[in-house]
Amino acid sequence: MLSKAAPWSPSPRGGAATAVRRLADEDTHALAALAAADPVANIFIAAHLESSGTAAPTPAGAEVLGAFDAEGQLVSACWVGANIVPVGVTTGQARAYAEAIGASRRRFASIFGPAEGTLAIFSELRGIAPREVRAEQPLLAIEGPPAVEPDPLVRVSTPEDFDSLAPACVSMFEEEVGYSPVAGGSENYYRRVRQLIASGHSFARFGDRGEVVFKAELGSVSAQASQVQGVWVAPERRGTGLSHGGMAAVVEHARRIAPVVSLYVNDYNHRARAAYRRVGFEQVGTFATVLF
Repeated sequence: MLSKAAPWSPSPRGGAATAVRRLADEDTHALAALAAADPVANIFIAAHLESSGTAAPTPAGAEVLGAFDAEGQLVSACWVGANIVPVGVTTGQARAYAEAIGASRRRFASIFGPAEGTLAIFSELRGIAPREVRAEQPLLAIEGPPAVEPDPLVRVSTPEDFDSLAPACVSMFEEEVGYSPVAGGSENYYRRVRQLIASGHSFARFGDRGEVVFKAELGSVSAQASQVQGVWVAPERRGTGLSHGGMAAVVEHARRIAPVVSLYVNDYNHRARAAYRRVGFEQVGTFATVLF
């Protein structure tokens, strides 16, 4: 971890240096204001702040780095934990963040968030080869009711649904990321699935035999917005339009929690993009994800 008392300045390779430091509890208000500038793009950090109440490092060791202007105002930030998540990071600030991340020798699974900061930080990292770079992921949002009729059979999941939901969650992850989330042990992943169910952020439709035919979760939730993740349709039901009503139902459930519903999608996933557009989602930004 970085010392709060010693701001990190990158080694000079041309251009003005940007100093970053680990944020502390007294930076909480400034970080919240930074996140509020774009509550959809910055939902991950906003949700963390609403849950923890502080910008200080978490008990598990994750921390937030921040860059400040000449007047001492926080101008960007970066969550550094199991994943790297930039908040308002510009290309000119990326080297400072990348060198600070590299110096921490932390292992992380991905960098994701607004495309400029994500790709700029990745381009400055040294000696880390990615598994995949998804450079253009439309960030979509809907505020208001869906444009199609919600599927009345999609409901909030309950703890009793876990045994049916877990295989569907694993299948979705394997399709989306390319490896099994339980290959090295299932405890952490299944704990996350149970947490989503317990929080009321898991939704599913079940078939006649109790199997999951459609499911989705809210991965991040703040007072202003929620972000849908893990959208999955059983392979034998794909191409039947099930995702249209399913996503409309997720929007209706999510709007009871926060007024704006968002998600991001790979630019090459034309079928999913068409389905989201039909439901009423509109593009409000661009994300990127780098997988390691």
